[in-house]
Amino acid sequence: MTTPLGRLHQDDCITTMRSLDAETVDLAFADPPFNLGKQYNSRINDQRAEDEYLDWCRTWLDEMVRVLKPGGSLFLWNLPKWNLPLGAHLGRSLTFRHWITVDIKYSLPIPKRLYPSHYSLLYFIKGDRPAIFHPDRLPVTCCRHCGGELRDYGGYKDKMNPAGVSLTDVWTDIPPVRHSKYKKWEANGLALKLLDRVLTMASDPGSLVLDPFGGSGTTYVAAELTGRRWIGSDLHCGAIVERFANLDDDRRHLAEIHANKNVLFTRADVDRRRKSGKPLSKYYRIPDDDAEPDAAPAE
Repeated sequence: MTTPLGRLHQDDCITTMRSLDAETVDLAFADPPFNLGKQYNSRINDQRAEDEYLDWCRTWLDEMVRVLKPGGSLFLWNLPKWNLPLGAHLGRSLTFRHWITVDIKYSLPIPKRLYPSHYSLLYFIKGDRPAIFHPDRLPVTCCRHCGGELRDYGGYKDKMNPAGVSLTDVWTDIPPVRHSKYKKWEANGLALKLLDRVLTMASDPGSLVLDPFGGSGTTYVAAELTGRRWIGSDLHCGAIVERFANLDDDRRHLAEIHANKNVLFTRADVDRRRKSGKPLSKYYRIPDDDAEPDAAPAE
């Protein structure tokens, strides 16, 4: 399948990547099978011996490293169990930037173990510094009932960036994909918000993005809708082709995501505060129509 910005191959990911020239990709993102025995449409073996699974992962990771440009970024999404050894492997050829913890509760509790509630997103670059790095800023976390700040910023309100709070390496605002539109797809789906954040951080419009495990196509959708070129592969591409046949829902969802980032307060939280009789302090450096007079901040 080809689109105005992308190209999808129904093929093995290693074969696809070996057809690419070295050092041509700006951003590489991978969400591989987790070796948990999941049933895929492609009928791959997702329950291999640990050594076999890790050897396979190292093979396609080496290809991702090969095609990455100097200064390019590589993100690897997996369970912490697997990202420990795979991160060590990547560290031999790339520069480690961050272990990003993404708080998502998908699974049921496991007896005699802590409840698993996060995924690991490793972030590496090729070389000493990233060629592209402009992370989103996030709105202040507020009560979903009254809109009040969950943290008291006291006398520092006037020092806060009007574009929002700095992004950390712990992401607690990524929702699991549970919309009925995606439930019928057997491929694991990642949130559009997650991929938009990764693409915004480590690519520009016109950059080339690689995702060798297409799944439900979220990386490709995020790239297409934000002006990035992309290339990808999957052994079974039906879900991706179906999704690209009508991108209206994704386009609307992405517009909502963009309206609620790089702002100090979301419009919804401002409205909640006003309804609860607690307008924003005038000491926040935000547009005048969002702030109203308030008592002076505490020293």
